[in-house]
Amino acid sequence: MIYLDNAATSWPKPARVYEEMSRCMRDYCANPGRGGHAMAIASGKAVMHVRELLSSFFNIRNPMQLCFTKNTTEALNMAIKGVVCSGDHVITTSMEHNSVVRPLKTLEKRHGVEIKIIRGNEYGEIDPHEVEKSIKSNTKLIACTLSSNVNGIIFPIKEIGKIARKHGVYFMVDAAQGAGSIRIDVEDMGIDMLAFPGHKGLLGPQGTGGLYVAEHVSLKSLMEGGTGSNSENVYQPEIMPDLMESGTLNTPGIVGLGAGVEFINRFGIDNIRLYKHMLLSRFHEGLKEIGKVKIYSKGGMESNSGIIAINFESVDSAEVSAILDNVYGIATRSGLHCAPLAHETLGTLRQGIVRFSLGCFNTNEEIDFALAALREISESL
Repeated sequence: MIYLDNAATSWPKPARVYEEMSRCMRDYCANPGRGGHAMAIASGKAVMHVRELLSSFFNIRNPMQLCFTKNTTEALNMAIKGVVCSGDHVITTSMEHNSVVRPLKTLEKRHGVEIKIIRGNEYGEIDPHEVEKSIKSNTKLIACTLSSNVNGIIFPIKEIGKIARKHGVYFMVDAAQGAGSIRIDVEDMGIDMLAFPGHKGLLGPQGTGGLYVAEHVSLKSLMEGGTGSNSENVYQPEIMPDLMESGTLNTPGIVGLGAGVEFINRFGIDNIRLYKHMLLSRFHEGLKEIGKVKIYSKGGMESNSGIIAINFESVDSAEVSAILDNVYGIATRSGLHCAPLAHETLGTLRQGIVRFSLGCFNTNEEIDFALAALREISESL
């Protein structure tokens, strides 16, 4: 199998991820923060190590402002529903995943929250000035993806962050795509809340993710329960990360996530980005030579996180992905990618898109094989 579906979840993982998760499960996996015995303490230390590791990775000054979640969707719901109230105004883009759109639309329906959607151009790109022009007196939040999960387009996060700070508006970034290959500095980029997955570009296992919340952000808890702290109090602790971390954490998953981040640090995030760009450019240029293909992604490193989105004329995207899987053993993702507004922007709401998403373990040979397969499909149409 040639795996080109890394935007859904990365595969394979670094060997150390499997090894550290197994060692955790076998040697010390007790409940972190829920006891004073040696195994519980070892688990707590392991979780704290990864919290500190991720904080350094994203330039988060206080590691306690980072809480662990089971995925980006949970983190985004925590952030959006934790700050947005009835009567608030929220600005977002037409390239957002449903993990941003659905919570916002729910708040619109139930609580009368106003939503302004900045529409992207033919590639989904937006002008930061349009964001600034949309700010109102009751604007509470700007919610933006780091990179589109449909076509890989990268958003001007630093510019939008400056606008948000200028106007005193919270800025939340969905880093589901790009975290692990694009440098993220929450201070330099003006990010107030950062939601990220552990199982994609950070090379950890599924069931892991996180949310950073700046200290000046007042967040309501999405869920309450046991935290292992302030147990005498029947109310949820108001300090981070306890405020947002009710219940037992996924200790083996968090340990695996830490191993994934350590792999990135050893290899170098800039080296990973350059390598993925080399693969992306090879694929993008090769596609230009194949007839009947429409490309929805840009090929430059500054504009694409590692995704190539295509279609064959009027052929349904699911049919193409099925052929790639069943005939050529190539894993891709077709359809709407949980992002209907993005497909509406790109003009692919009816047809969907065939998405090829590259990872740091893909090779030139795999790219060439995929191009040869697409060439054969094109010739058969």
